Amino acid sequence: MIALGYMAKRIVERPGWLDVPSVRDVYAVSDCISPDFANYITFWTHNGFWFFDRPSYIARLCTQHGISLDGLTFVYYEAHPQQFDNDDHTWRDFGPDPDTKTDVFAATASTLLGYDIVCYSMQNSPECSPLSCNHVATDVQVNSHCLIDSLDYAVQCLETGIFDNAEPGPMRIVAVHSLRTGADGEQ
Repeated sequence: MIALGYMAKRIVERPGWLDVPSVRDVYAVSDCISPDFANYITFWTHNGFWFFDRPSYIARLCTQHGISLDGLTFVYYEAHPQQFDNDDHTWRDFGPDPDTKTDVFAATASTLLGYDIVCYSMQNSPECSPLSCNHVATDVQVNSHCLIDSLDYAVQCLETGIFDNAEPGPMRIVAVHSLRTGADGEQ
């Protein structure tokens, strides 16, 4: 897995329109349903994967810009080392933006919640999470966080075409970890 970085999100309960009763809340990587802590791209302190190298960088931005930390959930992301092109069904390498410094401090105290499938048609920041945004969770097995439990099953779902018409690709499989309070001495 490739370390992508950290984010702070406002995790929301399952919206009524997402007809998957087993889903309790949505830990999607995209901010379509559970929003990021702010429109952080305007600060230009993110790494080459468009996340943050350390949780403390997010906390510092919140303090500097008067953004409340109340209700934020800190998450850590890793990705399958290749992205899936859903047009020709091939796996291809990807990496961080080479013009942006990336030095992710690996999480040491986190809990894997599951795997999200995220579209990256622009090849920089995460765009949509079709499991929740496009209701694909009604067609695949997801856990209470609207994530897929196994990496193998996530790969299978992509390769069998379940996500082909959800959003333009390529698609990346992103492991979503929740951080324990005070994890890595950073929060």
